[in-house]
Amino acid sequence: MITTIYTLVVVLLLFGLTIFIHELGHFLLARHFGMQIDTFAIGFGPPIWSRKKDGILYKIGMIPFGGYVALPQMDPDTEAHAEQEGKQLPDVAPWKKIPVAVAGAVGNIILAFIIAWIIYLVGKPSAPHERDTVVGYVAAESAAYEQGLRPGHRIITVNGEPVRNWNDIHVTATLSQTVTLEAETPDGIVAVDIPIPTEDTALGIRLIPGVAWVNYADAARVLPGSPAEQAGIEAGDRLVELNGVTLFSQAQLIDLVDALREQTVPLVVKRNGERVTLEVTPAYNPEEGRALIGIAFSPPDFAVDFDKVIHPRPTELIREFSTLIFRVLGALVTPSTSGMAASALAGPVFILKSLWDMVQSSFIMALWFTCLLNVNLAVLNLMPLPVLDGGHIVFALWEVITRRRVNARFKVALMTACWFLLIAAMLFLAFRDVSRLGWLDRRTDPVMEEPLDATEE
Repeated sequence: MITTIYTLVVVLLLFGLTIFIHELGHFLLARHFGMQIDTFAIGFGPPIWSRKKDGILYKIGMIPFGGYVALPQMDPDTEAHAEQEGKQLPDVAPWKKIPVAVAGAVGNIILAFIIAWIIYLVGKPSAPHERDTVVGYVAAESAAYEQGLRPGHRIITVNGEPVRNWNDIHVTATLSQTVTLEAETPDGIVAVDIPIPTEDTALGIRLIPGVAWVNYADAARVLPGSPAEQAGIEAGDRLVELNGVTLFSQAQLIDLVDALREQTVPLVVKRNGERVTLEVTPAYNPEEGRALIGIAFSPPDFAVDFDKVIHPRPTELIREFSTLIFRVLGALVTPSTSGMAASALAGPVFILKSLWDMVQSSFIMALWFTCLLNVNLAVLNLMPLPVLDGGHIVFALWEVITRRRVNARFKVALMTACWFLLIAAMLFLAFRDVSRLGWLDRRTDPVMEEPLDATEE
């Protein structure tokens, strides 16, 4: 109970801080320019606290999924109402509206850098690919496999350049049409030449075909009645060895399970720091066309080693987060990758659930996720959509270029339509989040249960 209360308080504080800083940016710059401010609100719905001072209503809403600063001189609805009444709001130069609109994103970036510095000074638990170059998976039909690369081998150079982690490997691969890997193996050094495909992945990263990094096969859920439950696997277990083969990735486990269908084989899991040996019998699933044992994996970014701390530089961390969101946005507007990118999008439920899980794992991981959240919020709010800050920037730029305002009633109609679309998208993503997390699953066949984060074994 105490843990739940602590987690809830920290989630609300971190999420609320993200919203507060964004709205504070708008608020401070609007006051600096002498603009009229009616309301400063964190959250929506009925207020649980409110106070009016100097003509400004400050309030905290019951629904903590956002906030707003009511600026009538930037509100098209207020402009339209004023036109109907034959009144005119005090004029605000468009060059003032633009920085006011941008100020929210600037606030989030400043907060992201502050958090990034805290993470740099304190350090954060790390995933294997952040600190090492060990290979986690090699597809059996790939050129890398044919030339001797296997899971567990450590890549030491790419095109002659030493590499520290998988980010270094991918950066080099992106800049090359062919890569030569040198990897340490039990039998010595092996050199592998791999052609890089001309097409990028859904997120715009040119990965090495058939080769992937280490990620832990952590069981987030065990499906009722599944071979995994019958074997004694528990949520939170880390699967480390199957039939005598050391596991380096979820993909490797999936291949091994399929190859061992209907065979009872030893499985070693790490539970509370101790190795526990079980026996499991993978069962063939006709719908999936392969054998399953019935676990849903934890998302790879959540599976970290708390005893192996890294200190990512603040600029590198912010660049990593911003590059990721730009790649996602780019993939969404690219016909060949839009479907894959859309299927990877997370909604508000998954975001809050992820933050909840991060808080329960460690406070520093919660800060790491909050940093990511602030960078994403900054970038997304600057998109040129009418309901976002980027929309206000577009309207102001139109006013600068044409020297006349966009018709207020047209802006109201456009923003209303976009609001409905945005709300519909949020509801769809929220429903999909709930479904992916298994909260709506009512089916009795455990083998067919939906996977967490689209990955099940």
